[in-house]
Amino acid sequence: MEERMCSFCNKIIEPGTGKLYARRDGTVYYFCSSKCEKNMKLGRVPRRVEWAKKGW
Repeated sequence: MEERMCSFCNKIIEPGTGKLYARRDGTVYYFCSSKCEKNMKLGRVPRRVEWAKKGW
């Protein structure tokens, strides 16, 4: 199985869990939770969110 990383918080997503979001332009995003998905859609930057690992 391929390991996937959350596109927002950079957390490892277990196989069979999470959510895949594909945009019309072909960009694919993987989310570990709805929390990460909502924050990405709101335009928040992961390095400014305390609980996200990205940018540390």
